[in-house]
Amino acid sequence: MVSMAVLRLHVAILVALLLNVHGLISAPACTGAGCPLRRLAFPRPLVASFALAPQSGLRGSRMVTVLPAAWSGRSGRASPLTLRATQLDAGLSDMPADGKNAKKDKKSKKSRAERKAASTKALEVHVVGLSHHHAGVEVREKLAVPEANWNHASQDICAFGTQGVHEAAVLSTCNRFEVYVAAPDARTAMYDVSKYLSERSSIPVAELRESLFMLSGEEAVWHLLRVSGGLDSLVVGEGQILAQVKACYERGTALPVEAAEDREEVVGGSAGKVVSKLLNTAVAAGKRVRSETNISKGAVSISSAAAEFSASRSVQDVGSTLAESNLCIVGAGKMSRLLLTHLKSAGIKKVAMINRSMPRMEALAAEYPELEISKFLMEDLWKVVKENDIVFTSTASEDAFVTKEALLDNAVGGDKPVMFVDISVPRNVEMNCNEVDGVFAYNVDDLKAVVARNTALRQREVQEAEILLQEEMAKYRSWQSSLGAIPAINALQDKAEAFRAEELKKVAGKLDKLSTKEREAVERLSRGIVNKLLHGPMSTVRAAEGPEDKRRTLSTLNKMFNLEK
Repeated sequence: MVSMAVLRLHVAILVALLLNVHGLISAPACTGAGCPLRRLAFPRPLVASFALAPQSGLRGSRMVTVLPAAWSGRSGRASPLTLRATQLDAGLSDMPADGKNAKKDKKSKKSRAERKAASTKALEVHVVGLSHHHAGVEVREKLAVPEANWNHASQDICAFGTQGVHEAAVLSTCNRFEVYVAAPDARTAMYDVSKYLSERSSIPVAELRESLFMLSGEEAVWHLLRVSGGLDSLVVGEGQILAQVKACYERGTALPVEAAEDREEVVGGSAGKVVSKLLNTAVAAGKRVRSETNISKGAVSISSAAAEFSASRSVQDVGSTLAESNLCIVGAGKMSRLLLTHLKSAGIKKVAMINRSMPRMEALAAEYPELEISKFLMEDLWKVVKENDIVFTSTASEDAFVTKEALLDNAVGGDKPVMFVDISVPRNVEMNCNEVDGVFAYNVDDLKAVVARNTALRQREVQEAEILLQEEMAKYRSWQSSLGAIPAINALQDKAEAFRAEELKKVAGKLDKLSTKEREAVERLSRGIVNKLLHGPMSTVRAAEGPEDKRRTLSTLNKMFNLEK
């Protein structure tokens, strides 16, 4: 650990140089124990404003550090310090207000001040959301956002309430709705996001909080890595979630594009440096898990779970096996494509398909020449439903179109039972459809029995995947902790500059005797001394270290130089 005696030596030399700079006299190179400069008792603010240059004999010494925001690790530890940005020197904004050039200079200074202020804000990552673990489908569907509107939602979150959220990205799937944010204050950010979700879903905050989870720091990072790796999915190891996290990253980092005759408007993402790096790390981690473990081999998807579930219930509900039943799929999207794949593997030869447009069905049917796919438009929905035994629904509709009233109006059920397996969120089939005689309605939450069997068989792969995810999390936290050096470095530079200017002001009368060139030389000399003294500690802070080392270094820097005040 760096001794205070050595620190005071360097501060003493700097002060001596500044006080004698008007005569261009260098301070004595005094390093012995009897040097009078070493015995000077400088005020703490002065001692705390300068840094120690590297010394031989200090090699291997370490400094205590702290992350730029509250540390909320998996171990439950909390950091004792939070970095605070110091204000810029007031002199930077004292610019003349008259004249065109003066206004331009003032705007330029303000711009630099804003950039510096932004760089000193210590951002931590947080996640607020709900998933199949915590919330039923009736809650999830009220918060679901189509992918095309993810950026609209993230922009609204950043602008909502106290505007405590600086960066945001939204991930909305059939099994989860999660908001990844970067903010300096966890409580403010989580309050803003919770309030926004409450207003958007029309669910009171107190009621919504029963379904929400809120994670910060390391816990938030760990959660997203497990999501991307498929470990938090309803179906462990399923691959669709990785594509969805990748889409979240691409949407979050998209640049805005104005609408024109030849292009549609693109709403820019709200994922800044911290959130975009987090999402990028999650995508890389998800790919690594799938390439270096067997987590995705033999794994089922929601669609395959739906096929397996319907096979287990078909005899009981509709009186025939899956292979003997007439099947219908409503929708022609990604989930329907996967469903066709698994039905074909189960030996199904014939399927009816309903969609709003014919081209998508024709393109999808062309991918499965082995299947006989009959294609119908939505206006034929009830006619086709009544002709089939099992109906799978998977559309992007935000409103349920299979309702109790519609079933009764169209005489569905009764003597000819029908099973609905709804794998959409928001739901396409209302649950009160089960009140209709001869109708059996299921949604994604009913697939958990199938999922439980799959999860039990994959525990070894989960453990191997978590080892890889721990490595990826350490890399991200190391990168993130390096950002904590920026507020500390800015604060150190500001404090050193303030004392340099103060000491020069004390000898301003003596400097008047010097020529303009001599005064400029004094200015350069004093700045050079400060910069050289700061070079060592700033290089140490910037050095690539692990998160723990980085926190210790920043903590020591803050304590030694009193940067928090």
